[in-house]
Amino acid sequence: MKKIFQHILISFLTALSYLPFSVLFALSDAMYVLLFQVLGYRKKVVYTNLRNAFPEKSEKEIDAIARKFYQHLCDIGLEGIKLHSISEKELDKRITLNGLGKTEEYFRQKKSIILLGMHYNNWEWSASLQRLSDHQLLMVYNPVRNNKEMERFILGMRERFGAISVPVHKSARTAMQFDKTERPGCIWLGADQTPAPSTRFWTMFLNQETPFFSGPEKIAAKTNQPVFLHYVRKVARGRYEVNFIELFPEPAKEKPDDILLTYIDRMEKIIQETPEHWLWSHRRWKHQRPEGTKLIERLPNQ
Repeated sequence: MKKIFQHILISFLTALSYLPFSVLFALSDAMYVLLFQVLGYRKKVVYTNLRNAFPEKSEKEIDAIARKFYQHLCDIGLEGIKLHSISEKELDKRITLNGLGKTEEYFRQKKSIILLGMHYNNWEWSASLQRLSDHQLLMVYNPVRNNKEMERFILGMRERFGAISVPVHKSARTAMQFDKTERPGCIWLGADQTPAPSTRFWTMFLNQETPFFSGPEKIAAKTNQPVFLHYVRKVARGRYEVNFIELFPEPAKEKPDDILLTYIDRMEKIIQETPEHWLWSHRRWKHQRPEGTKLIERLPNQ
C-alpha cells in the first residue's frame, strides 16, 4: 500500500507541474490559508526562530515576516515541482544571472569551483543553470529517508538539464575527482544546513549559537578550488536573480575558519535584508553547543 500511495503521489506531482503559473499561484494562495491559518504548519518553530533571530523586532513585525514567509514557502514549493516540466524558454524569462562570466573564466583555466549556497528563495531552479555553464554542476543533497520514489522524483527534476546529484557523504571525494577530469566541476553546497552537535564549528549566527558543517572549508582548503557565494534574490513572484559572488580565489591561502566565517557573514546580511525568503520552518537551532566545544568568534567588524 505504501508503494501504491507513493506512486499516486508522484503521478499527482507530475501532473501538477504542467499547470500554468497563474493556476499554480492561485493554488499557492489556497495552500497559504491551509498551512498558516488552518493547520498552523510548524508555526511554533517559525515564530520561535524569528523571535530569537530578531529580538529587536516587535511581535507585530515578527508576525508580518512570518505571514510573508508562509506565502513564499507555498510559492517555492510549487515552483520547485514546476521544475519537472518547465521549458528552457520559460526559465529564460524567469531567471537572470549575475557573475557567471567569472566562473567561466575558471573553466577556461581548467579549474573546478565551489558554490556555497543557502536555502533562500528558489534554490531548486539553480539546477537548470547547468545548461548555461561549462562546468559540470554537482549538486550535493541529503538522501530522502524511506522514500526512494520521492527521491527519484526530486533527483529527476534536478538532473533533467544535465546536473549530477551527489550524496552529501560523497561530496569531498567527488569534488577532488572532478579536479582531475577533462571537464572541471562546480560543486554546489547548501552550507546552511544543520550538522550533528558534535561538529567542532560553532559560531554566532542570527543572534544564536549555531553549528555549521566544516566540510565545505575542508574541501576548499584541500583542493584550492575558488569559492563563490551563490544566492538567489526574488525580483517578483516567480522571477529570480541568481548571483555568483567570488569570495576566495585561492582558499588554500586563507586562515582556518575564515572561509566559513565570511560565508556566514554574507548570508546573515542577506537574510536580515529580506528575512521572509529564508527557510524558517527548518529546526536550525535544535542542538545546544556541547560543553567544552569552543565558540568560534566572528571576523572583526562583522
